[in-house]
Amino acid sequence: MTKTSAEARRRLIADHVVEHGTATGADLAQLTGVSLMTVHRDLDDLERRGVLRRFRGGASALPSTVFESNLDYRLGVNTAEKNAIARAAAELVEPGMSVMLDDSTTVLAMAGLLADMAPLTVVTNARRVVDVFTDREGVRLIALGGEYSRTHDSFLGVPCVEAVEALSVDLVAVSTSALDSRMAYHQEQDVVLVKRAMLTSAARKVMLMDHTKLARTALHRVGPVSDLDHLIVDDGVGTDLLARLRERTQVTVASAGG
Repeated sequence: MTKTSAEARRRLIADHVVEHGTATGADLAQLTGVSLMTVHRDLDDLERRGVLRRFRGGASALPSTVFESNLDYRLGVNTAEKNAIARAAAELVEPGMSVMLDDSTTVLAMAGLLADMAPLTVVTNARRVVDVFTDREGVRLIALGGEYSRTHDSFLGVPCVEAVEALSVDLVAVSTSALDSRMAYHQEQDVVLVKRAMLTSAARKVMLMDHTKLARTALHRVGPVSDLDHLIVDDGVGTDLLARLRERTQVTVASAGG
């Protein structure tokens, strides 16, 4: 088996797991036409890269309280809800503002809506957000450095936190993987430290959350809901939870239906 064909097989495995959320080793052996032992070696390699997560008998791209899902998986789920939330968030931005954007897929959707809103200063740690603005006239783009994470396609770690802490922006837009009526959470400490620093750096703190992330917790606390200036959700959020959230911050409900 050549290196090229091995990489093609691992890409096929990764695409299959991302598309279906989970897959057994037996399923993947049948898909690729190789032995179960070879599949296990492929899964070990993909897990080391942060593409997916091993479990006994197979692999998963789904999030848990301890692990975040891979970016490619997140890009393909709840897109209508994320786009509706992104539209509502973009309405909070005006030309001339400085805006900090995190590495979440919902904020990436928002970034595309800001691309023609010059003049604008955009600060981000997300490589794909950088790509949105690189050729936009009138947009001052500040890329935050740090250690590159393939799982998130962004820059994290102490250098990123220090770069964020040196700045002060008009508005920050972030998302995270879990939120209950009192607190926002994320599974990974490096991600949490960057999001906390971003929220501290802004005059106005906005969080974007689709309903599948709500009424959930994860390992690390990002911060209280009451510290947010604005929470934007979609119309899949239950009325009881929505009422509790509105006791703590301003909440906008974006309709995924249009």
